[in-house]
Parts: sequence; C-alpha cells; structure tokens
Amino acid sequence: MSIHVILGIFLIGLLLIFGYIFIFFFGVWIQAWASGSHISIFKLVGMSLRKVNAALIVRAYIQLRRAGLDMITTDELEGHAMAGGDVQNVVNALIAADKAGIPLNFKRATAIDLAGRDVFDAVRMSVNPRVIDCPEPSKGRVTVDAVAKDGIQVKAKARVTVRANLERLVGGATEETIIARVGEGIVTTIGSSASYTTVLENPDNISQRVLDKGLDSGTAFEILSIDIADVDVGDNIGSRLQADQAEADTRVAQARAEVRRAAAVAAEQEMRAKVQEMQAKVIAAQAEVPLAMAAALREGKLGVLDYYRLENIKADTEMRNNIMGENKDGDKA
Repeated sequence: MSIHVILGIFLIGLLLIFGYIFIFFFGVWIQAWASGSHISIFKLVGMSLRKVNAALIVRAYIQLRRAGLDMITTDELEGHAMAGGDVQNVVNALIAADKAGIPLNFKRATAIDLAGRDVFDAVRMSVNPRVIDCPEPSKGRVTVDAVAKDGIQVKAKARVTVRANLERLVGGATEETIIARVGEGIVTTIGSSASYTTVLENPDNISQRVLDKGLDSGTAFEILSIDIADVDVGDNIGSRLQADQAEADTRVAQARAEVRRAAAVAAEQEMRAKVQEMQAKVIAAQAEVPLAMAAALREGKLGVLDYYRLENIKADTEMRNNIMGENKDGDKA
C-alpha cells in the first residue's frame, strides 16, 4: 500500500471525525451564533471533553449577554459547573438582581450557590420581603408567653418582615435564629414591664424595643419590621406561685410540728421509763427492810418489844390512813 493511499485514508478519517463533531455540536454552535454570542466549536469540544454540559453553558451565556451582563465569560460559567454549582440558578439570580438594581457580582453569587443557599430565592427575597411568624406554628407553639412584674402572664404573637442580606448570606444565621432572638426580645420586654396593662395598652412598645436591639446582626437577613399580631392575658402566675409557696411553707411547718411531737412522745416515754426505774429501786429498797430487821434482831441491836412496837405503829398508821380515806370518800359522796 502506497503512502498516498495511507494519507488518503488518514484524511478521510479526519474528515469523518470533524464531520461528526460538527454535526454533534452544530445545533449548539448555530444557537450561539444566531444569538450574537459566538463560541468556537473547539471550545464546545473542550467542554465536552471536560464532562461539562456545553448546551447548558451556551444557553446561560446567551441569557447573560441578552440581559446585558456580557462581562461574564464562558470559562467562568464552566468553572462554576465543574465546581458542582447550579449554573442556571446563578444566571437567573444575576439577571434578577441586575433588573432589580441589587448589587450582586458573579463571584458572590457563585459563593452563595456553592455554600448550599438558593441564590435565586435570596434575590427574590430581597425584592419581595418574607413574613416570618414568631413563634413558628409548625413547632407546636402559637404564642410567646412571658410574665410581667405584677405576676400576670401575657401571651404575644409577632410577625417579622425580613429580606435577604446578600452581603451576609454566606455564613449568616438562618430564620430559626431570627425567630429565637425575637422571642427572647418579647419575653425580656414583657418581663421588664411593671404591669400587664402597660403591655396591653401599648403593644407597639414591644416591637419598637425588640427592633432597637439589632437582632439581625450576624444573620443572613435584614429585619424591616416587627409587628405584634396578637396580645392576650394568660394565668395569674404570681398568685399561683404564692399559693404554691404557702402550701410548701405549710408542709414545712407541719413537718417541724411532727418532729416536735415525736420528740415530746419520746421524752414522755423516757420519763415513764425513769419512773419505772425509780419504782423498781423503791421496791428493792423495801425488800431490804425485812432483811435489815432480821439482821438487827440476830445481832441484838433490835429487841422483840421494839419489833412489836414498830408493828403496832405500822398498824396504827394503816388504820389512820384507812380512816382518812373513808372520810374523803364520804365527803365526795
């Protein structure tokens, strides 16, 4: 086979390859050319080799140029796509921000997108502020409850109007932080009020004092207004606490009285034991008297006449005691 044949086959192969490439990318290329956004076919081939959706990049590029944002190149769009970002969402956000007069460059938009935030939704939220309920009903609570200084519970519900702050969207706190801070501000304001009537008469004082605290610092939002949607009176927490304290004091007093009663009963039992002990000693002493008399008789220290004289005295004493007892019974009768 001659060199001319080999060269001919090689040229035919190249033509077939270029023909296939041209046919494959012709639709995208002609779309860009017809829109006045010329992109070379070799750049489209390079996108395909880098696993980038060339049709998506071309459509996004055309949108940007048609919107007047021709400072963004296809290389930047391709780089964001290779980083895993949503190119179409970023383009929509840039166009919407430009039409609304909101400053947003491509670098910040891609950073917001890669951070996991919906940059197009953030732009729409900047144009059309969102209203957040505080507290959030889906969490199971419908009012923020606080107690004024007079002990009366006040229940409040607020509506917070916020818009996205594109400068703080990356790394800024979410809506949950706004709700928590507003709820804390409401509780603090009501708790510092002298009476619940003050809160009911001027509910706008709550929103004003909460708004003055700068609750949107460090968040991805800017608070436009805080409106108290509803204020209601709850329970008398102060009276309930006083009643509970009184009941607790009563229980403490009863416990102390029970301790004193138990101590008195123990002391009484102790005295009874001592009385029985003394009676036992008396009985023991009385039992020694006959023994002592017998010993005195044996030793001659006590004579028989002395013994009988003692018995007579004893009998006479018992008789007198019996007579005195009968007289007492007669007097009583």
